Amino acid sequence: MIAVFAAQHDCGIKAKMTTDEAPAGMIDSRLFRDQFGSAEMRNVFSDEAMLGGWLAAEVALARAQADHGLIPAHAAQTIADCAKVERFDIARLRAGIAHAKHPLVPTIKALEVISGKAGPYVHFGATTQDIMDTGMVLQIRAGWTIIERQLTELVTATKKLAHQYKAAPMAGRTHGQHAVPITFGFKLAVIVAELRRHAKRMDEARSRLLVGQLSGAAGTLATHGDKADAVRRDMMRHLDLNVPDISWHTARDTIAECIFILSLIAATVGKVANEIVNLQRTEIAEVVEPASPDATGSSTMPQKRNPMAAQSVVALARLVRAGPGQALEAMMHEHERDLAAWQAEWAFVPETFIMASGAVEQLTSIMSGLHVDKARMRENVLRSGGLINAETVMMRLAPAIGRQRAHDLIEDLVKQNAANGTEFIDALSSNATVSAHLNRRELEDLLAPEAWLGEAVAATERILEAS
Repeated sequence: MIAVFAAQHDCGIKAKMTTDEAPAGMIDSRLFRDQFGSAEMRNVFSDEAMLGGWLAAEVALARAQADHGLIPAHAAQTIADCAKVERFDIARLRAGIAHAKHPLVPTIKALEVISGKAGPYVHFGATTQDIMDTGMVLQIRAGWTIIERQLTELVTATKKLAHQYKAAPMAGRTHGQHAVPITFGFKLAVIVAELRRHAKRMDEARSRLLVGQLSGAAGTLATHGDKADAVRRDMMRHLDLNVPDISWHTARDTIAECIFILSLIAATVGKVANEIVNLQRTEIAEVVEPASPDATGSSTMPQKRNPMAAQSVVALARLVRAGPGQALEAMMHEHERDLAAWQAEWAFVPETFIMASGAVEQLTSIMSGLHVDKARMRENVLRSGGLINAETVMMRLAPAIGRQRAHDLIEDLVKQNAANGTEFIDALSSNATVSAHLNRRELEDLLAPEAWLGEAVAATERILEAS
């Protein structure tokens, strides 16, 4: 075994690890892995979990075959008793895979040996992809359940904020500029509605995703004769998976759908995190992500409080959004089996789950402790001197003088206001057309942020009350 030694520097640090121990990549990095996922989801897609899925599939296959007299019942029971992850040597399996150039044969051979006299009945009439696909679906089910729970937690945290700030005015921004007033609760309610749609997508996709595989060498399951369908159904019953209508060895649309849904979730989560980054800008300063007392904003600038957690979520979201392209490529199978396309899934499915889960979990932590500055929000709304409510005045004049004329009039007054440096209220009240319909007190009321919130509060309450 080759040993890798880190150079000993003046600081006195000396590190030693073997190539077997050294993780490669951020997902497994001992330094950074918690920024790219969670231990819970990593465990779902660990080598042990993957092996456990294969063994569960082999056990279910043996039990179903015993149910229909294809193998002895005692053999199926022995296989079930022996198919325990702890009885397998991961390092030896890895060496076997490298030697055999085959992903499953070393596991099958090991299970045959461990099962003794029942060994000849292991993997009876199945093909590698049957077992590996079914095992992956079991992992997907576990990962799906985790993300569903995480989405619920994120919705709960976001709803709490939305309720607290449902009537807190802030500047609505379009194209990076002040548009009209909204409330912070309304902004959050839009997010809640979007997250709920993702949760519904996940629920609707479950029946399509959680489908096992037992199709034999080229999808016909000829090895099981006239009992093929019955064995397949019972195998899936033992695993609590749905029964496939037909082989999906080369039909990977459901895997792609899985990745697309996770990417949609990541895109939403990334968008929210990026909004937090922007709202925490010094010039805006309306929200601040939570930070521990010993958190450091910058290694050189002591005044900085960077939105590091939110930016981490944005980075994860960008990585996850690469998944759909990979999933589409992996749909391009040739003939009835194609390792080149299939093997790519072994990489991007776990990575997508781990990073998507990490993004949702980290955003939930941010939303649960987000500091909101209502005073700063109001200050920013008022920063333009009432210009953010220009539409309000226009729409009040429109019934009397026509919408287009009102628009042109207010636009001209805004331009004059900018050129002369006068207050918007003064420009409005000194205009004969405006003053003919609105006095100064009415104009002052119209320029208050609360005057033009529309259904912001009502819509927020509607979303919060929905199940």
